Amino acid sequence: MKRFPPWYLTLPAFAVGLAVLVPIGYLAVRAFDADSATLRGLVWRARNLELLGNTLALASAVIAVSTVVALPLAWLTTRTDLPGRFVVTLLSILPLAIPGYVVGYALLGIGAPHGPLSSIFGVGGPRFSGFVGAAAALVIYNFPLVYLHLRTAFASMDPSLTDAARSLGLSPRRVFARVTLPQLVPAYLSSVLLVLLYVLGDFGVVSLMRFETFSYALYLQYIASLDRTYAAWLALMLLAITTTLVVGEFRLLRDLALERTGLGALPKARPRRLGAWTWPAYAFIGVVALASVALPVWSIIYWMGQRGAWTDANELLRSFAGSISVSAPAALLATLLAVPLAFLSRRHASTLTHVLERSAYIGYATPALAFALGWVVVVLRTAPWFYQTAGLLILACTVHFLAQAIGPVRAGLHIATPRIEEASRSLGMSPLATFRRVTLPILRPGLTAAAILVFLSCLKELPLTIILSPLDFETLALNMYAFTTEAMFAEAAPYALSIVLLSALLTSILFHKVGEER
Repeated sequence: MKRFPPWYLTLPAFAVGLAVLVPIGYLAVRAFDADSATLRGLVWRARNLELLGNTLALASAVIAVSTVVALPLAWLTTRTDLPGRFVVTLLSILPLAIPGYVVGYALLGIGAPHGPLSSIFGVGGPRFSGFVGAAAALVIYNFPLVYLHLRTAFASMDPSLTDAARSLGLSPRRVFARVTLPQLVPAYLSSVLLVLLYVLGDFGVVSLMRFETFSYALYLQYIASLDRTYAAWLALMLLAITTTLVVGEFRLLRDLALERTGLGALPKARPRRLGAWTWPAYAFIGVVALASVALPVWSIIYWMGQRGAWTDANELLRSFAGSISVSAPAALLATLLAVPLAFLSRRHASTLTHVLERSAYIGYATPALAFALGWVVVVLRTAPWFYQTAGLLILACTVHFLAQAIGPVRAGLHIATPRIEEASRSLGMSPLATFRRVTLPILRPGLTAAAILVFLSCLKELPLTIILSPLDFETLALNMYAFTTEAMFAEAAPYALSIVLLSALLTSILFHKVGEER
């Protein structure tokens, strides 16, 4: 008979499940507060259809352009003899260090009056706003996600399949369409899901670009305080879309099998010679690097040099301290909670433990604004004294980003075989001593990665901070966003640059430390 997991593992897991599901449940209760006639009017508003169309159009554009950019980059860096592939890979993932709303700020700053284009070159730059501006900013931030997934798929693909197809007389184009593309489907769909969830939940970019999607409309409805019931319905509609996408992606991939049936090591692919296409490839890479890295950084540095850009050092330090005061506790708490959830999943696998672990992923998949509104409803009904406190913001960030911490810890448990722990127990060590002296050293790289990932996400977080932060609370993200909405690009520049530098630093530490400890 299977033993029930110990209480010190199940209790934190149940607490996480409640912290995720209770806000969503209270959000549903708030949405159904109105009478039936009012509910019909809220749900079937023509504006909802307009918001749905805007949201899906933006998501489709971001996915399409990201694919057009990422697919050639992934192929060039894995299947060709292009010189400098490592540098190309680095340039392709660098935009991940620049949050989407910072990219939006940079694009707005480029074409602004007295911006770099008009001041340096004497020409009016493109005024990024609306659909085009939002799509451009979101593509710059999201195409690296698609690139990383496709690059991994290309690198792990069996080249003997394409060789066999060519030997049967298929042209390179037909080989790519009939052999290569089907093998890219799982990785591509996973990346598409991530991009869709990000675009659907994005608030910073669409609000700066003044393009109305479900997230932006939800925020406007919330701050107007005219109809919180309608805001709750917008949140539920947004949550329904994301849930449908997650379930749909799972069903599409559930029965897909592309693994090799043969034994032995995977043969190494022969790189394809580019020949005369080398320079056109470099031109394409240069355009991508210019648009995704050079232009945003140039815009930020330009505005840093303008009069008034150098804000009071005390104000910058205060916002930095505010960001750290939320990010550090949330990262620590999320890492601590990830340990029992990962242990339940790996050491006590059952339907119950998988449900408890997956509850954390529900919190991550829930759009931040909808999740924040759920917490507002819960706290105002049950503990109004907790509303707009640092504790509430830390709790919401912890639960929302907990899924990021579970993956690295669970990966460490794959290495820490239970037999090592059993051997330690057989020598008379207590469970706590076994964990401290045997398991913990193996988990340390995963714990490090988990803490840095959550810290970085909390540092860049904007929607949760706007809705749940205390009055007069300052963070780098809040100050940068506030100045940008007022078109005060020079004043916003120090905060934007600080976010970019901290993100780049933490990302480099993540790769260096984890690789070093392993």
